[in-house]
Amino acid sequence: MLFDFSPYDADRPLLMRCTCGKDHTVAEHQKEQAAQSATTELIRRSQTEEFEAYSNAFVEASLIKAIFPQERERRNFLRAVGKGTAMAAIASVLPIASMQAMAQEAGKKPGTLEKTNLKIGFIPITCATPLIMAHPLGFYSKQGLNVEVTKTAGWALIRDKMINKEYDATHFLSPMPLAISMGVGSTQVPMNVATIQNTNGQAITLANKHKDKRDPKLWKGLKFAVPFEFSMHNFLLRYYVAEAGLNPDTDIQIRVVPPPEMVANLRAGNIDGYLGPDPFNQRAVFEEIGFIHILTKELWDGHPCCAFGSSTEFIQSNPNTFAALYRAVLNAAAMARGPENRELIAKVIAPQAYLNQPETVLTQVLTGRFADGLGNIKTVPDRADFNPIPWQSMAVWMLTQMKRWGYIKGDVNYKQIAEKVFLLTDAKKRMTELGMKAPEGAYPKFTIMGKVFDAAKPDEYVNSFAINKMG
Repeated sequence: MLFDFSPYDADRPLLMRCTCGKDHTVAEHQKEQAAQSATTELIRRSQTEEFEAYSNAFVEASLIKAIFPQERERRNFLRAVGKGTAMAAIASVLPIASMQAMAQEAGKKPGTLEKTNLKIGFIPITCATPLIMAHPLGFYSKQGLNVEVTKTAGWALIRDKMINKEYDATHFLSPMPLAISMGVGSTQVPMNVATIQNTNGQAITLANKHKDKRDPKLWKGLKFAVPFEFSMHNFLLRYYVAEAGLNPDTDIQIRVVPPPEMVANLRAGNIDGYLGPDPFNQRAVFEEIGFIHILTKELWDGHPCCAFGSSTEFIQSNPNTFAALYRAVLNAAAMARGPENRELIAKVIAPQAYLNQPETVLTQVLTGRFADGLGNIKTVPDRADFNPIPWQSMAVWMLTQMKRWGYIKGDVNYKQIAEKVFLLTDAKKRMTELGMKAPEGAYPKFTIMGKVFDAAKPDEYVNSFAINKMG
């Protein structure tokens, strides 16, 4: 029995709370118990030799893949210099060795880390899964870090707290560090993206009354929400409606609404739909007020969404701390990518301290088996994924959309900005200094709604769109 009220017992105090001692409901108690059980199991899995080996390999492979996005270049490099030389050369320009060693030495060598008490902001959405779960699973503490993960109300607040140095690192929308670094929409402060937090994981959700408007050509006059101007949500929604022949600045309305407020606004009729992060697309289905019109992976499979990063000043002042932080988040991403862990992760991040959402909603999002609100049960295992590589061509694409929609004007040095904000530039530079041929860069091509994006031709790309705001 969770409650033990004794309103007519003169010898006992009348406590209006759970017998566990906390002031919460039975459902909240059960959710906490489930989360604790899931956390214990995931910690057990994370402490196995198998996961340790997998995680170490995942971290190293992620970094190597970021330097050599083209498989042919990686193989040619290894054939040219040999494995031993290649490992030594790469270790000299990337903190792989120190990160690996730090996992073993954390706590054994006081003073190795420049700063150990850290504050990290996050928005309560599934995109932040690696950053969040690194906390209860002990991945931060394993690196010798005492991290406070702080739930934050909206993206403007995240931006301001990073600029004001209230947070040491944060959950970003991927375009945010680009905008802040350029001083677009805020004070100019150099920021860096260390890893992409998640790929895919978004959707366009419409109110139930619009089930007859599955063709976006019929959306003229509708009101949509996105979480922030400098977001993949804003850029993908604009792209999608423009491909349907609508001008997103004149044919529809787009307003900024914090993700946790999207469902309430849809219910109230303040908006007709949103391109938003999960779990709020699935939550609208759960609440029976909306349906999932399309997953954003259907627009651009593997698109980036949120990122993890910090200010350039913090990284330069605290290189070892940042390397430890980087490793903790990558370890969490390695675990989050495992389909076998997804249901347990849903339990871990469901409680009030993190996402405060029904577990069934999060399970549907993370496992990719979900109801779409149209009477269908769909199975899309990579509805949300956690590939951490910050391809610089992703940054160039974001910059083309900022230019297309008038957020930045004039000539744009796309690659210079991308390489300054999305990390790994220094690695290439130092490889060149060491006399090694640096790969062409982290610029793989992507296909967005059937159109190939080549980061080598950004202006040609941005000028190819008839609907824009560059005039």
